[in-house]
Amino acid sequence: MANRYERVEFVHGRHRRAERCNLRHQWEKDRARAGLRERGSRGATERDTGLSTGQLAFHAEYERIEASEELAVTLGIEPGAAVLRRTYRTRRAGERAPLNIARSYLPYEIAREYPELLDQTREPWPGGTMHQLLAVGIEVGRVEEIVTARPPTAEEAEELGLVPGVAVMDVRKTLHDMGGRVVEVADVVLPGDRYTVKCVTPLERW
Repeated sequence: MANRYERVEFVHGRHRRAERCNLRHQWEKDRARAGLRERGSRGATERDTGLSTGQLAFHAEYERIEASEELAVTLGIEPGAAVLRRTYRTRRAGERAPLNIARSYLPYEIAREYPELLDQTREPWPGGTMHQLLAVGIEVGRVEEIVTARPPTAEEAEELGLVPGVAVMDVRKTLHDMGGRVVEVADVVLPGDRYTVKCVTPLERW
């Protein structure tokens, strides 16, 4: 069973190309109920990149914002309602450019149920968002991801250290609880020269 979640690495330049596979979501859910030692030993970024925790530098910023109309529709809340925006930038230790740029949006009414979820100094959180949601009694039942490609903005090209002509991939990830309610929305910007997106669909045997 463990082989189901193995990651394939692609050599790209002096680093291996990171692979974002949709099987990562079941891997994250399986680990959400594991003990602290197991959850803290390896996260999704380590799994995607093949790097150890000690080879990564992690940075998180939390901010309470008001939901835009588009975000409110996606989260199923009222426009202007409070949202916890979390911005993550993880990079290889000793390098300036982050591996990606990720922004997560949680309805504030969910996050405030467990005050530790409002504290950015607790990042990186062992077990990630799946475990954070479990802490407030939420089990994730479905993950949806939409991947699109586009030219980077000037700011993204500068921050990600992209050479001219390299595109980025936008990943819009939506987490639903077992009842279908949206409990998190995340936007991840992946540099196209350093990531591959792999989609695997297990099929039931006839």
